[in-house]
This record gives sequence, structure tokens and C-alpha cells, in this order.
Amino acid sequence: MRYVFFDIECACVYKSVAKICAFGYVVTDERFNVQAREDILINPKGKFHLTDRKGKEGLVLPYEYEDFKKYPVFRAEYGRIRALLEARDALVFGHATINDVNYLNLETKRYKLPSFRFSFLDTQFLYMNAVNDFNRQFGLGAMAEALGVEFTPHRAVDDAYATMMVCRALCEREGLSVEDIVARYGVTAGKIADYKISQSDSLPHRKYLADRDAEREQRAKAHVEFYRYVNKHMHRRNKNGELNGKLFCFAKDVEDDVSVSVRLAAAIFASGGKYTSHPAECDVYIARARGGERYRNAVENGGAAFIPLERFETALGNL
Repeated sequence: MRYVFFDIECACVYKSVAKICAFGYVVTDERFNVQAREDILINPKGKFHLTDRKGKEGLVLPYEYEDFKKYPVFRAEYGRIRALLEARDALVFGHATINDVNYLNLETKRYKLPSFRFSFLDTQFLYMNAVNDFNRQFGLGAMAEALGVEFTPHRAVDDAYATMMVCRALCEREGLSVEDIVARYGVTAGKIADYKISQSDSLPHRKYLADRDAEREQRAKAHVEFYRYVNKHMHRRNKNGELNGKLFCFAKDVEDDVSVSVRLAAAIFASGGKYTSHPAECDVYIARARGGERYRNAVENGGAAFIPLERFETALGNL
């Protein structure tokens, strides 16, 4: 079995276009002994410019198109890249691999070439399983630092080599082979075939998604319950109370904690106050801590007074 680690640099990336300018790869044996490494440079037939996620101006790569005119276009290197990735004895890896696989997919469509057909693993996803954290994407540099791997970014073959070193370091830390890590977490490889791409998955990831969906459902129920209470009882408030004329708003996590939010709303209504779901309209904003979009809308932009939840509970108790 050979391990093939690869990384791609593009001259530009848009929604349906990815003009590849470099395909870097490292081939190793199962003990991560390097057998080959290369940067395949490609004429992208386009200027060097990357947009950000919103399609606005982003990273401008430090290359000149004129320097790449002497290299073959993607069609000329397609066969060599395909043979490397589709070899029967190859296990293919990348970092956030689905992005690079998508770039290959877009280029094959651009040049009207047959679809790639291979399975792939993602070292980023393996790492997320190992640390049991699916809440964020881990950059290659951050993973390299966490695993004690030296890393020089943004040359395709160097990124491929760093991906290999990260994979090796992860195996050493876990005391397992790649195959054992895959088995431990029930990882299924991603695939590309017939221009369709599927992402990797795992048992911990599916549990994370199920727990996240259950939590969202619980928050939705809490939201409905809280506002049902507000809509039913606010018009019955004590208009002669000390808080008459004051408009309150809670942080989202306070609203969703119905055992707290309903009790506080009841005390506010009993003292004449009202409640709003719009932070920018309130006079008083209640949260466990400063920060967040609702805080900024209420306090920094709307001029509301901020009262920490604990202090507010005490004040209501005194009322």
C-alpha cells in the first residue's frame, strides 16, 4: 500500500471555476518513508486572484501569469495526476480534501475530461475525530503546531508534505496506524465518481450531528415556550409597578433557559416592565456576560443599560 498526499493551488476560485496552477504530491510507504515528491506546475489559463467567501477581493497569489505560460495546461497533466490518484495500491490523503477534490472536478468539467474516480481520507477530519471537536475547522498550520510539525505554507508540495507529517505525528500520538485510526472512529472515506463527490464521515461525527440537532430542537421548543408566556402575560402586567415604562431584553441563552427566563419575565411584569425580542429597542439588556451580536445591538448601538443576570436576579428579588 502506498500513501499519496496531495495539495492544490489555484490561480483563482469562483463558484463554478477553479483554475489549478499547482498540484503538489508526496508518495510514501505505510511507514511514511518518502518515495516521491513533486510540484506539478500548470498553466491555469487565467490571472492569479482568489476571492473571499463572499466573492469580494481576497488573497492575491504572489505569482505572475507570464511565469506559468511555459507550463502545460491541466489537460496535458490530467493523465499523470489521474494515474497517481487512481492507482490500485494508493490510499489518498489531503487536508480539507473535499476542497481540492472539487477543484479537480471543476477542471475536468472545464476541459471536458472524464471524471476522476477514487476514494480519499482527510487528515483534518481524522484530527477532528481524535480530539473530538467538530465545532470548527482546524487549519493545517494549527494542526502542525499542535502536533509539533514544522510547516512552511502555500507551496503545494510543501503543503502536501506537511499534511503527510501531520498524519504521521497523529498516528504516533495515537499509537495507531492510519488503518487503525480509521477503524477506531468508524471513518468512511470520501469518494469522487461520475463528477459526484461525497464527504468523509465517522461514528463520532454522526453522534455530534445528532446531538446538535437535538439541542437545536430543544432550543426551538424553549423559544416557543418562552414567547408563549410573554405574549400571554405581558398585557396583564402591573402598570403601577416600579419598572413601568422600562423595556427589557434577554440574551439568547437566557431566553432559552426557560426555568430562568419565565421566572424573570414574571417578576418584570409584576413590577410593570415589558419585554421585547428586539435588542435595539430595549432599555435594559440582561445577559450572563458582555459580548455577542445581541449585546452590541442593545448596548453599544442601542444605548441600553447592561445588567449581568446574577445582579438582575438579586435586584428583582429585592423588588
